[in-house]
Amino acid sequence: QMQLVESGGGLVQAGGSLRLSCVASGRGFSNYAMGWFRQAPGKEREFVAAVRWSGEGTNYGAAVKGRFTISRDNAKNTVYLQMNSLKPEDSAVYFCAGDPSGAAGSAQIKYDSWGQGTQVTVSS
Repeated sequence: QMQLVESGGGLVQAGGSLRLSCVASGRGFSNYAMGWFRQAPGKEREFVAAVRWSGEGTNYGAAVKGRFTISRDNAKNTVYLQMNSLKPEDSAVYFCAGDPSGAAGSAQIKYDSWGQGTQVTVSS
């Protein structure tokens, strides 16, 4: 497992942008697929985006496709989530997670490393 620390959350107006970062420590980052999930109050945690270990191959949830972009820098042990055209319904705690299989899947059970989360609030 890795230790993951997210940053970059905050308060933004609808239509604005934010970039989240997640820095990993421990071995194996370059072999892991990395994903972002989110959880709003009273709702289940949902898949947002994932990227394969190589950085080539991404997967997005339907709610964010076309607005969010996931990327990674294996030299920096960091994965990013660029969020554009934000909507109030994007407000949630965003979690970074690592999947040792290397695939960019949406199933949470595949991810064995999780960060503590960073709050994103989008005002209308």
